Amino acid sequence: MNLLIREATADDAALIAELTRSCWANRVAASSSGHHEAPQRVAQDLQRGGGFVLLLDNLPAGSVRWLPLDTESGIWEILRMGILPNYRGGRLSQHLMEALIHRALATEIEELRLAVRVDQLQVVDLYAALGFEIAPELEYTRANPLEPAPIVMRRWLRN
Repeated sequence: MNLLIREATADDAALIAELTRSCWANRVAASSSGHHEAPQRVAQDLQRGGGFVLLLDNLPAGSVRWLPLDTESGIWEILRMGILPNYRGGRLSQHLMEALIHRALATEIEELRLAVRVDQLQVVDLYAALGFEIAPELEYTRANPLEPAPIVMRRWLRN
């Protein structure tokens, strides 16, 4: 199996929107806005932040995006990570997160943040293994006000 993680471009917006919807189907609560992901939103996110597409044997298998925090410099929020159902169980999300962490380390980013939905608590251990810690004092700026507040996790990259 040939794994490749590549930088997402504006041309990937429709692909990433479809990947997000497919990855979240039957996995994340139906009320999540990820089920209505649109290429226009993805394109805006990629323009403001960035993203990766994960390919297995040249076939798209997952993606992740990040955005700079509007209120503080040096912080990225990670969003919309997903792996297609047929590819789950092979630690592919860990590869995406490691690529994102390496990208952030190569920049002036001091901190990464992400939100864990309360119906997805099983991923807290994955993120903890990658150096993230629960930060109850933080609020996720992109939280859906119609949903229970997510658990925010952070990873410091610089001291």
